Amino acid sequence: MSHPPSPLPHASVKPAARPRRSLRRLPVFALYGEGRSGMLRMLHIESIVSRSRLYDWEIDAHVHHGLHQLLWVWQGSVHALLDETRIQGTGPLALVVPPGVAHAFRFAPHTEGYVLTFDASVLAEQDGSTIGTALHTLFATPTALPLPAQDAIAQQLQTLWQALHAEAQHPAATHPAPVPLWLACSVLWHLAQWRSRCDGPPRVQGRHALYTRWLVLVEQHYTEHWPIPRYADQLGLSAERLNRLVRAETGHSAQHVVHARLVREACRLLVHVQAPVSQLAFDLGFSDPAYFSRFFRRHTGQAPAAYRQAAIGAEAAPQVPLTS
Repeated sequence: MSHPPSPLPHASVKPAARPRRSLRRLPVFALYGEGRSGMLRMLHIESIVSRSRLYDWEIDAHVHHGLHQLLWVWQGSVHALLDETRIQGTGPLALVVPPGVAHAFRFAPHTEGYVLTFDASVLAEQDGSTIGTALHTLFATPTALPLPAQDAIAQQLQTLWQALHAEAQHPAATHPAPVPLWLACSVLWHLAQWRSRCDGPPRVQGRHALYTRWLVLVEQHYTEHWPIPRYADQLGLSAERLNRLVRAETGHSAQHVVHARLVREACRLLVHVQAPVSQLAFDLGFSDPAYFSRFFRRHTGQAPAAYRQAAIGAEAAPQVPLTS
């Protein structure tokens, strides 16, 4: 899909002049104003007011590498810049910001809503097929998705956003916690369905859609140890172009992303599945358990058995009560 849905009466979309600063000079953040290191694998939600009021309700142009973002305006209004498109709208309204898209916002004071920033692979790992399709549909291009104020879907989405924000406030033993993940997937799915209704049949896919398709393909085939050229062929790209695409979005090579996914799954299995390391190696697609051990040590600094022992020991350790 290459065009945003037709705007409803409470939103207007028009071309903007090309930004005078090149994209390379725009600030790169994980969360606006907070830097970028160590923030991938994140799922973060906050209210619009919590950050925007600190900046007099104006968020300057910036980009996120490797992170997707959704803004939900429930009440109030926003002037937004998504790459070269200016958007002016009032709630209820969703703004879709794929990785690498330059964006800026100016909110009316006391605008109500939420901002969700996440690594798409965190959600794709929950249900690679269904959520992968939703990611592909919703984040094909940056866009605004106005909703009729009286439509039941708008109220349903507001309820989901409120629940997601409330759940994310509670500390959890696992990170990210499962309930916020489920709620985030539900928000994503409903917005993808709405975009599909507005856009009609899929159109030519742009760079953002290709990146999201790449993430979904990795989720489906990482244990099969596909070589990068095979992924590229599935996307209709050369291996070189796929690497450029992934590096532009994440700062890493395509192979690095695949290996990181394997390591994450290995860590999960070592902690939660009571099976010999050799069996887990086979389950992860390795034909040689010794090679799996070397692979795991190279990426984590520990042998699989040592990692399992340390992780299980940490879980069994008594918790120190918090004091006020």
